[in-house]
Amino acid sequence: QVQLVESGGGLVQAGGSLRLSCAASDRALSIIAITWFRQAPGKEREFVASITMIDGGTYYADSVKGRFTISRDNRKNAAYLQMGSLKPEDTAVYVCAVDTSPFGSRYLVGTYDYWGQGTQVTVSS
Repeated sequence: QVQLVESGGGLVQAGGSLRLSCAASDRALSIIAITWFRQAPGKEREFVASITMIDGGTYYADSVKGRFTISRDNRKNAAYLQMGSLKPEDTAVYVCAVDTSPFGSRYLVGTYDYWGQGTQVTVSS
């Protein structure tokens, strides 16, 4: 059973930065993309950022564009989300997900095969 191990969440003041990590337990797993979603209390899970492992192509939600950067390490089957200029509205549980198939939209929750346990990010004003 493949596990995604996340780390890096925490409490930060508005304007601060955090870096999240997501690594697959199976380094031999063939991953098409690693994506971060987030879910705030009472809200649906929403797309944040995604990276294509083979070519490093990146995709961002408009709400985080210019503030967040997603990167990858193919040797570790891992991805990282560098979050800057954080705002209170970024407060949520951040969850990474892995897609092992070239089909399906990266923006949709149902596309993904494996999910991390989630890590809390809290931004105070």
